[in-house]
Amino acid sequence: MSTRSHRHNHYVPEWYQKRFLPAGQHRLHYLDLRPDRVESDGHIHTRRALNFWGPRRCFAQDDLYTTYGTDGENTDVERFFFGNLDRTAPSSVEFFANFDHRTIEEGAFETFLRNMSVQKLRTPRGIAWLRSVIGTPDRNALLQELQRLQNLFCATWTNCVWQIADAGSSPTRFILSDNPVTIYNRDCFPGARECRFPNDPDVRLAGTQTIFPLSSQKVLLLTNLTWARNPYQSATRLGPNRRLMRDAMFHFGDIQIGRQLSEEEVVEINFIIKKRADRYVAAADPEWLYPERAIRCDHWRKLGDGYLLMPDPRHVHMGGTMWATYTSGETVSYNEYGHRPWEREFENTKREQVEREALLRFQAEWAALHGPYYRGFTSHFRDRMDQPVTDEYHRHLVRLDELTRLRNGERQRRRRLMRG
Repeated sequence: MSTRSHRHNHYVPEWYQKRFLPAGQHRLHYLDLRPDRVESDGHIHTRRALNFWGPRRCFAQDDLYTTYGTDGENTDVERFFFGNLDRTAPSSVEFFANFDHRTIEEGAFETFLRNMSVQKLRTPRGIAWLRSVIGTPDRNALLQELQRLQNLFCATWTNCVWQIADAGSSPTRFILSDNPVTIYNRDCFPGARECRFPNDPDVRLAGTQTIFPLSSQKVLLLTNLTWARNPYQSATRLGPNRRLMRDAMFHFGDIQIGRQLSEEEVVEINFIIKKRADRYVAAADPEWLYPERAIRCDHWRKLGDGYLLMPDPRHVHMGGTMWATYTSGETVSYNEYGHRPWEREFENTKREQVEREALLRFQAEWAALHGPYYRGFTSHFRDRMDQPVTDEYHRHLVRLDELTRLRNGERQRRRRLMRG
């Protein structure tokens, strides 16, 4: 491959773009949200906003990853760092797109998570954010820091509740954007300071959720555990573990699969993806690029009646401390938030009690909203995916929710979240 080709940098890799193309189609409908205005022969006109291009021409920028030194331009970052990742990441994304709890691949998890973290950093938005944090205008130093911080978000996402949802029952499928790892917090509106370029809501905030489409049909939804247990707390408060660069343990069995999204839910997810895009979105069908035309309510907090991206809380549990023993005989342990035994937060009975009560309340509210059938299944329920909860358990939850509705201010709280 020529040096010139290594200077044409895809911040959304071509292999990833192709996951959004149906069989036999080789081009994407590529929408420019801010098309340039150009002058020609004394006339000013706006470039065409919607194009039909192949992945080679989409989500790319010349010399985004090129460094400069005494010997001139250097493309090693593209060739070796991003090149190696783009060779190993596709199989890991495919693994999770088809994840069914039958097999576990630790290597796929590690590669997948690193790819997600790097993907968030490698876009123009991610690089601009990193520049603002580090405070250096030097491109070479910036790209060195990007490589050093490649696992920046991995621990926080490891401690999330994972749900892989499916748009297969919807005629509308997922779009992709120039900000593929999309961050959503229902209390951080698109125009808020936390969301203005190059910022995203902090992934450590309790109510921050992460959207990563795996293809046009599958999407990974990550919800901070503290929010999955207690969505009644402030969405903008920091979660229990504020450390980013740390070790963490992951439980494959807790991944929720099997959620079939309605078309309205797919459109709402596309709406979030488009609103959090910087300039470009793409899809296999041009109609999917305009979710704002089909959405019932565009209020940021009311999407999905306030719970659009949430996992089924009936499969969220308390506890979660994990132990591992290595061949050397050393034993390590982490609680569900990644704290170690010598840390003060390793055992927090007050937090645990608050979360336990909130989780039961949320399970009851969810049952009343969605009925007895689960909207996601962990490994323990994989063989019972089409079966509802028991009548006795469902009636118990609905009765609890009826009592909760009697609380002062509860009906008003719910109305503020309803789509209308």
